[in-house]
Amino acid sequence: MAELHFFTGTMDSGKSTLALQTNHNHAARGRIGRIFTTHDRAGAATISSRLGLEHEALEVAEDFDFWRYVVDSLTHGARIDYLICDEAQFYAPGQIDQLARIVDELQIDVFAFGILSDFRTQLFDGSRRLVELADRTHVLQVEALCWCGKRATHNARTENGEMVTEGEVIVVGDVGELGDQLDDSAATPEVAYEVLCRQHHRRRMTSARARAITMISEPLPFS
Repeated sequence: MAELHFFTGTMDSGKSTLALQTNHNHAARGRIGRIFTTHDRAGAATISSRLGLEHEALEVAEDFDFWRYVVDSLTHGARIDYLICDEAQFYAPGQIDQLARIVDELQIDVFAFGILSDFRTQLFDGSRRLVELADRTHVLQVEALCWCGKRATHNARTENGEMVTEGEVIVVGDVGELGDQLDDSAATPEVAYEVLCRQHHRRRMTSARARAITMISEPLPFS
């Protein structure tokens, strides 16, 4: 029996890597699938991993109809055994309903990958619907870590170096060490993301702010 799987975790927990690995494993056994994504950091129609892996994909626009796409493909003789759906947190609830219908009525496996909650600690609409409908929900075992070393559970957004908790839900950015995100002019990136533990998310204590406080509190090196 086909199933709807939802794999979730914070940013930097390997969701896109697992999506690509899942596709590879099924394709290696002779199964034929389709890969979908939206708002990927690498640009449109691409699924990318922070490990450097990339694969072409079908871009999911707001009006994309999964049910119509699959039915039309099957009607024209295509074979589809499974769907890989990355960045599923950005899908509309109605699109998640379409994926569930594909599983139930067409017996096609769906593997969805996405973040559970946004930078405001609120559930994404697509993720909420996946939790409600998925046959299986998997929390990724690769733990992303806060700068303090504790398990990261929250996604933080910074704008011009300052953590924010209000604004547009969908703003494409990336996660990484601050030094990796700065250009040659040492200008702070306009939008960036960081994973934090709950305590430091509540306190808005990003790694950059923690370093700044540490530098201020250190005694001067002379007697």
